[in-house]
Amino acid sequence: MPPVSSRQLSCLLVFLAALACTFGVHAGVTVAADALDLPGVQLKTMEASIDQAADGKGLTLKLAATRADIPSMGWRRIGLAVEGGLDRDEQGRWLFEGVLRLRGTPGNALTGARVRILADDAANTLQIDLVQDRTTASVALPIDQPTHAQITLKNLPAGWLQGLLSTVWSGRATSGKVDAELALDILDRGIQTTGQFSLSDVGFDTKAGNLAGSKVSGAGRLGIDTSDAAGASIDLDASLRGGELLLGPLYARLPAHPVQLSLGARSQKGTLAIRRLRVGDPDALAVEGELTFDPDGTLSHLDLSRLDARFPAAYDRYGKGWLSALGMPGLQTSGAMTGHVSMEASGLTSFAFNTDSLDLQDAAGRLGVRGLRGGLDWSAKESRPATKLGWRSLQVLNIPNGAAEASWRSDAGKLTLQKPMSVPVLDGQLRIQSLAFDPGASRGERLQTSLVLTQVNMAALSKAFGWPEFGGTIGGAVPSLRYVDDRLELAGGLSLNIFDGFVDVTALTLQKPFSDVPVLTANIALNKLDLALVTGVFDFGNITGRMGGSVADLRLVSWTPVAFKAQLTALEGGRISQQAVNNLTSVGGGGMAAGLQGAVLKIFKTFGYKRIGLSCTLRADVCAMGGLGDARDGYTIVEGSGLPRLSVIGHQHDVDWPTLVRRLKAATEGSAPVVQ
Repeated sequence: MPPVSSRQLSCLLVFLAALACTFGVHAGVTVAADALDLPGVQLKTMEASIDQAADGKGLTLKLAATRADIPSMGWRRIGLAVEGGLDRDEQGRWLFEGVLRLRGTPGNALTGARVRILADDAANTLQIDLVQDRTTASVALPIDQPTHAQITLKNLPAGWLQGLLSTVWSGRATSGKVDAELALDILDRGIQTTGQFSLSDVGFDTKAGNLAGSKVSGAGRLGIDTSDAAGASIDLDASLRGGELLLGPLYARLPAHPVQLSLGARSQKGTLAIRRLRVGDPDALAVEGELTFDPDGTLSHLDLSRLDARFPAAYDRYGKGWLSALGMPGLQTSGAMTGHVSMEASGLTSFAFNTDSLDLQDAAGRLGVRGLRGGLDWSAKESRPATKLGWRSLQVLNIPNGAAEASWRSDAGKLTLQKPMSVPVLDGQLRIQSLAFDPGASRGERLQTSLVLTQVNMAALSKAFGWPEFGGTIGGAVPSLRYVDDRLELAGGLSLNIFDGFVDVTALTLQKPFSDVPVLTANIALNKLDLALVTGVFDFGNITGRMGGSVADLRLVSWTPVAFKAQLTALEGGRISQQAVNNLTSVGGGGMAAGLQGAVLKIFKTFGYKRIGLSCTLRADVCAMGGLGDARDGYTIVEGSGLPRLSVIGHQHDVDWPTLVRRLKAATEGSAPVVQ
């Protein structure tokens, strides 16, 4: 890209040469003007002078302006001063050597540059060389046509280009160096420039943060045209390596080897439309398409007509940031995929993909698929041909599923399952009777399905969730499961046949199911569970009989309980072991009823009971405890039967939830304190 100074210098220094040619070697000439218009440059409060040099050889030239405006370069209110010596060389050419000082330039460009100007009337050539620190710029232009220049730049700070960039887009250069060989034409309404360039550790960004780059290196060819009143155009063909790029939702961590980037863009009133985008990374990704950004940096249009990805390289370099933002960080990937995708500001409008074999695995185990084959083809507006998608294995929320294949069709904006499908799940089966999904919906109903679950092994499910190993099976029908906004809603219920009884789950919802903070709500009813089987799972102590109860208004955040109303009862009598008595006593923060001595308790290993009841209402991290009813100084947890007659009384009505969890953990691990 041309230096922001080249146009100004080409006009300004031609003006100095014209003064010298006009006044020859005469000294003491001063020219002042409130305003002076040169081609593309407006000077305010300008003063130029020519004096005899102190050594009598040549002239001393000075020019200063309190304000210089160069609209096509994006420069406004620039302070300018040039001072140096002018003389003729042995060939009769004018030679000026001096210092150029500018104020208020982007990136502090040319605040103290050494300048050398060679004007050759016979050859009609003006050569301008600038040096500041390690930065050099050379400009060659015809004296009679100063609007055309050939420019060579070396080690130019990218920030010096900010003025020019501001005429094309709203971003800013932040770091790095640029080398270039360019041709520049200054026109009435702007500039045209084309040429070769190379970048070293260049960075840029925008206020909205949707377009950015960091430590990008590479080389290529660039064309910029700001002369059209309808908007500025940019054409870029580059080979980039290293660093990071962000183009809306597309984030790239570029490899050390070259990545081809080609784009044609147009900027108008702050809107940036990339009409042609091609990205080629040989072992990872090939993309073709277009993007449009609104003046505030919002992505308003994306159409990637070609998307070929090879994993894991495509994920590591281009997909990691985007998928992490969607709540799927740390994927393990392999395989390949082809497809296309389009979206507007309101959301997805179409997508399709196809793969012969693709493996994806979320690091947290929430979602994973192996041997994915086939594809999907969806459009928000058009009917699309039917497709098939299958897998060798599927894992959802740590639950493994077996091989399956489904037929899909897109119509009226929804992907619909064409016929029921069965998925093996933990020795049982999940039968999906119907399923309709709207990928483009950002709000409202996004998915609706009807499910039947049969004979799922509860022990295997417990292991998948890290629970103690429960026996039995799970089964039930879900007439309607809906995904509304960002919430799963269960209509009907699940019936769990476990511990020779039933657990019924109703009113289940799951908000943000794939996020780090899912929120689950449900009501659970327990009916005739065999207490001997339940207590046999834990090292709690043995209790016989049947248990019922409920857990109402259950609310889990990140799978941790924050609220519920639990009531557990065994009302048909049975036997309870000494260990279970001790654990119930510990959980309730209570003790034995009066009259039952510790010495007697040690004699008997089990006791008869008539009823057991324990309740807990969790709110604000405090559990309000209760039992079968009020008792002296507390509430009854166990009402004894026979001799010796046992009663367990709870004395703590309000228990800190973490404390209660510790008590339960100790009780189920067999380490609760023994009552003496």
